[in-house]
Amino acid sequence: MRPAAVVLDNEAVQAVLDPHHPKHRRVVALLTEANRRNLRRAGRVVIIVPTAVRVEAGWDRTDPAGANANRLARPRDHVLSAAAADRATKLRAAAQVSVVDACVAEAAEAAPRPVVIVTSDTHDMTRLRGLLAGSNQVRILSV
Repeated sequence: MRPAAVVLDNEAVQAVLDPHHPKHRRVVALLTEANRRNLRRAGRVVIIVPTAVRVEAGWDRTDPAGANANRLARPRDHVLSAAAADRATKLRAAAQVSVVDACVAEAAEAAPRPVVIVTSDTHDMTRLRGLLAGSNQVRILSV
């Protein structure tokens, strides 16, 4: 599956931000591949980071310390609108997961298809995927 969107969870963002993180190289490799495909296909892969993830991971995109991550990921923020918050609330209640996991799932549901969720929490994300519209076009990728 060649994704149209890649949604990053909290640990994936932490790994991008911290070069000493044990999963840094894996996440950077994934983002590098997305960037490479974008060069060949006119930007068809979108990197999405829910704002709840950015807050939890501590990614202030105005901070010079995050410049490398900003350049590498070139993410689009997925803002938690009123409708998105309502959907994330429903997902959280149905799957009994954290707020951030529910926001990641809601962002994936709203993203262009097919979508890949890059996560360290495959158990919770797999449960959430089953609740998403178009779940057959959502892939969970473990970091």
